[in-house]
Amino acid sequence: MPCRILLADDSPLFRAGLRALLEQKKQYAVVADTGDAMNAVALAEKLKPHVVVLDMSGELDGQQALQELFIRAPTSRVLMLSPRSELEHVLSCLQLGAHGFLLKNATVAELEQALLTLRQGGQYLSSSVLPMVIGQALRHSRKRSAATLSAPLTTRQLEILRLIARGETTRSIAEGLGLSVKTVEAHRSQIMHRLQIHDVAGLVLFAVREGIIRLND
Repeated sequence: MPCRILLADDSPLFRAGLRALLEQKKQYAVVADTGDAMNAVALAEKLKPHVVVLDMSGELDGQQALQELFIRAPTSRVLMLSPRSELEHVLSCLQLGAHGFLLKNATVAELEQALLTLRQGGQYLSSSVLPMVIGQALRHSRKRSAATLSAPLTTRQLEILRLIARGETTRSIAEGLGLSVKTVEAHRSQIMHRLQIHDVAGLVLFAVREGIIRLND
């Protein structure tokens, strides 16, 4: 079954170009497109697309749309496609519920990778902004009880998750905690299994949502 996509962007020209690009490929089916944020929510609720590609610029009220999509179209994954790369903007999108973030100057290959990742239930963070988000983790992190996470993690696993989100390597984590590399790798595998997240970008997004990384400490 092709990936069913809803396009929501306030630029008719960009929206038409993106639709034409996607419709050239058999793996995608654009079920609708709109330049109105609340209409996008209504369409998502009715059509239940696999992915909603949403812009946050111009007149399109992306923040409100994100909040409404979370409630009214919970099965749809939301990919923010934005011209803005400011850290505050990126984190705001993620904290409001976006499953992925991609800059508008991304390549076609990266767009396809993002759509594939979201369709498969994963989370995607543009390679252009991932270092910036990880850098934020270095500057702003806080402890949070494992009991408040959406999946049960031990105190040690939470500690390792925080270090992974900070961009630490497996070896540096092992040395810092006085553990073997194999032990850290085992914890990392268990974390990914419990959270059903299988890449560093996904772990960073999870850390943002759960408050392990936050904009202002």
